[in-house]
Amino acid sequence: MHGCDSAHVQSVPITERFQGKIVWQGTVEVFDLHGHATAGRCYAWSHSKDDGGERYVAVLGVPPVDSAQRAVQAAIVAEAKKNC
Repeated sequence: MHGCDSAHVQSVPITERFQGKIVWQGTVEVFDLHGHATAGRCYAWSHSKDDGGERYVAVLGVPPVDSAQRAVQAAIVAEAKKNC
């Protein structure tokens, strides 16, 4: 997806809450990237769409994204801005 080699590092269970409610819950796959121009890590996951399909998300580990949790938060914010 990002034009470089990768190696799977770990799977991280994440529960993201906002105002006490779960807004996203799932497992984030963490990859080390080899040969990427700006990132040494990538965080990826998938989730079901309302139409029954599957959506795949990949977030590069560039500041401020430095963990699986931050990757999920960044994706949620980006999606919210896109829908405004």
